[in-house]
Amino acid sequence: MGKFTGTLIASDFDGTLVPSSKKLTNAVQEAVAYYMQNGGYFTVCTGRTHQGFPFSFPESVNAPVLLCNGGMAYDYHRNEVVFCDGIGDEGLAVMRDIRDFFPRVAIEMYPYGATYAIHLNEKSERHFTSQGIPFAIIDDPADAPRPWAKAMIGGEKEEIAGIQKFLAAYYHNKISFLPTTGGFLEVMRCGVDKGSALLKLARRLGVDKAHVYAVGDGYNDVEMLRAAALAFVPENGDAFSKAEADYIVRSNEEDAIVHVIEILDSIYK
Repeated sequence: MGKFTGTLIASDFDGTLVPSSKKLTNAVQEAVAYYMQNGGYFTVCTGRTHQGFPFSFPESVNAPVLLCNGGMAYDYHRNEVVFCDGIGDEGLAVMRDIRDFFPRVAIEMYPYGATYAIHLNEKSERHFTSQGIPFAIIDDPADAPRPWAKAMIGGEKEEIAGIQKFLAAYYHNKISFLPTTGGFLEVMRCGVDKGSALLKLARRLGVDKAHVYAVGDGYNDVEMLRAAALAFVPENGDAFSKAEADYIVRSNEEDAIVHVIEILDSIYK
């Protein structure tokens, strides 16, 4: 039993846990090790997919990693899916309408262990190749096995804005969606987000909501920050995440997670 027993920290990856190098600094590794040695659970909650997440730090995580903005929890120590709250057959009509009404955008679908694309465009191809993700091109979303941990729509700014309006008008009670960086729209199962996944993981770990902490810097972190007992946002965070912050901590380039653990260290004496 340590001072952090019964607590959980979930950190966003890009822009929060790691600096621009995408590598954990020694200071962050040491702080996380201290936190875990004293009984705390530490994990990552990211929009990245299982196919595109560079998990190279098993010694710095002791709980399942939350992927796809909450669509999947994966245990990298056991190499198994813990839960997948993905899009099922209810997503077929959605994706067919996007395919037919917005033919210039690409549709990416992410079931576990594979990746599929409809109307592959330059934006989506770069997205796959930059992360080393193999993919198959298909014509109909039914050819991609369900559930999809998430789907992504890639296009120009005006097209993405139009799709958001379309989904809000016709499918608001069928799926969840949010815009993300790089000209993409992320689509999840209805009601799924980083916040819902964080609380689901906390229940599985036996951690009371009063001791669940979240760290994030972006719009897709808002629901996670709201769900947590305390929300930590690095100085480099956007206006949406900072509006939810209980604490503004040092930037990701200055070891934000170290600052978070320093604050919790002063709370749990």
